Amino acid sequence: MKILITGGAGFIGSNLVDYFLSQNHEVVCLDNLSTVFKKNIEHNLDNPNFTFIEGDIRDIQTCIHATMHCDYVSHQAALGSVPRSIEVPANTNSVNIDGFLNILIAARDAKVKRFVYAASSSTYGDSKKLPKVEEEIGRPLSPYAITKYVNELYADVFAKTYGMQCIGLRYFNVFGKRQDPNGAYAAVIPLWAKNLIDHKQQVINGDGNYSRDFTYIDNVIQANEKALYTPTEQILKGQREYYNLELDEHKYLLQLNDQKQYSKMDEGKVERWKGGKEECWKDGMMEDC
Repeated sequence: MKILITGGAGFIGSNLVDYFLSQNHEVVCLDNLSTVFKKNIEHNLDNPNFTFIEGDIRDIQTCIHATMHCDYVSHQAALGSVPRSIEVPANTNSVNIDGFLNILIAARDAKVKRFVYAASSSTYGDSKKLPKVEEEIGRPLSPYAITKYVNELYADVFAKTYGMQCIGLRYFNVFGKRQDPNGAYAAVIPLWAKNLIDHKQQVINGDGNYSRDFTYIDNVIQANEKALYTPTEQILKGQREYYNLELDEHKYLLQLNDQKQYSKMDEGKVERWKGGKEECWKDGMMEDC
């Protein structure tokens, strides 16, 4: 099987590249390296089953070239981060919507067997319902959330109009190896882990009594494999085409921070970050569907 993984040099994408190569699949990696490091895939460059294309999903010809002769597409490329989308919404829209549509069109024209894409828990927006159920979402709280919701709408239309098999996986705060702890948009777990290693104090915005679901990268790999290869009659027929992906256990930030000697509260700094939600956990795992 030949798989195109967009964003394949990124945190999640590079882990998927490694896994599918270990399963003796041919893997094409498409990435523009704008927010990630080529070192994530350098160890695969001499692998005869691996092809790296440095290019941008906003260029339709690049997408057409990358999908050529591929059996499956795993679309992980995106401009992440809610705060970044608030600062530069046009860039987020261009990559996450225009780029998504380009790769979707290219996948359709290449007649791939299935198109699996990274959706997001941000789609739940201002919904206060707990646990989170796929069919019940709220209004988006950020430009990033809007783009990920639009992805789901496009995938649904392409499935109904062109007969494509499209599956979205709504990621809930993925963490694990190769996640970058540096920069203004670093996620909480790698950032805190780095601070612990460096013996620096943690900063908890607000009082820390808000929760998130966290998902380890190996579970993301497993879910993507299931989404790509599970027989159609078991995963698509008569069922939804997007699934929550997390470990069914929500954690408060104070629970994560059990190294009190290195922590401090900063209630005056930020009471609630823009575009976020206080509680986010879900019901219904990919494995159950």
